Amino acid sequence: MVIRRMIQLIGLWFGAMAGSEVYGWGSGAAAWSTPSYGMLQSGTYYMNVALGAVFGVIMASVLAGPIVRSLHKGVDAISDMPIRQLLIGTGGLLAGLLLAVMLYPVVADLSGIGNLLPAVMALAFGFVGLRIGVLKQEEIAAGFAALLEKPKPVSASPEAKGFEEHKILDTSVIIDGRIADICKTGFIEGTLVIPEFVLEELQHIADSSDLLKRNRGRRGLDILNKIQKELDVKVLIYEGDFEEIGEVDSKLVKLAKALRGKVVTNDFNLNKVCELQGVSVLNINDLANAVKPVVLPGEEIIVQVIKDGKEHGQGVAYLDDGTMIVVEGGRDYIGTTMEVLVTSVLQTSAGRMIFAKPKLLEKAL
Repeated sequence: MVIRRMIQLIGLWFGAMAGSEVYGWGSGAAAWSTPSYGMLQSGTYYMNVALGAVFGVIMASVLAGPIVRSLHKGVDAISDMPIRQLLIGTGGLLAGLLLAVMLYPVVADLSGIGNLLPAVMALAFGFVGLRIGVLKQEEIAAGFAALLEKPKPVSASPEAKGFEEHKILDTSVIIDGRIADICKTGFIEGTLVIPEFVLEELQHIADSSDLLKRNRGRRGLDILNKIQKELDVKVLIYEGDFEEIGEVDSKLVKLAKALRGKVVTNDFNLNKVCELQGVSVLNINDLANAVKPVVLPGEEIIVQVIKDGKEHGQGVAYLDDGTMIVVEGGRDYIGTTMEVLVTSVLQTSAGRMIFAKPKLLEKAL
């Protein structure tokens, strides 16, 4: 009821103002001979104001119901908005109103219907600011998160400038599990960022009807629990989402750009996409290859031959890190541990392969 009365008062005020403007137009149009302008000239100022006020009250009463219902719907919609979206939208609204205030002196001297232009500008700029704030809320929130989370460097050293604190984990590297051991060693510094959309993908995999996928998803969730509860690393759960993007990999690239962080992955395709987009990547497969022991031709190593090779007479053994060793003439030694002499090392896209021959044969020769 109070809102309805306020709407009627506003209608009365606008109607009275409109009646005043109509009188001004009629008195300034004496040279016009149309019947309508003659009728305007015959009315007095107060009569026009009174008629305008009555008309404004009637129109406000008619429109009060729809306006009140719209206000209630708007209040309900605002109350259902997340607090982050509400704050960012309010900031955009205030920015639009501030722009309207800055432009007010330009239109302040307009007369007649131009007096309504400042109000129209305020409504238009306020709506535009609100809309932009809501549409760009993810990027704005990510920018604020980066400012709040990233500490200010105490010096302008090259090391401080090149340091990127946020390490964003993708689904594959979480399921892989080696990231927990790497964090335990302290080789990864800064904050581990786990996006909520990655958690949702893990949950979806863990709920899969396929047994293998279900086990992989549950393993990934266990790894995250281990990182959070057992390891001395800082973990940030990023709750935002880029709803306009469908692919998780594309969302990771977008988030890495917003936070100015690095993507931690073992996915070859994501690695290439990040490189094309100019996003830094930490690939744990590259790390694993880098820390493998270096074996040179002529060195002697002890291995256990476990199976046949592809070629006749060959045996296959493996180092502790999984590197395959092809032993020439090693078929006769399957199941035994022996000393071999490295003859060559081949680096391929699939990894490193070592060729060797039994040390016993070398001595016999």
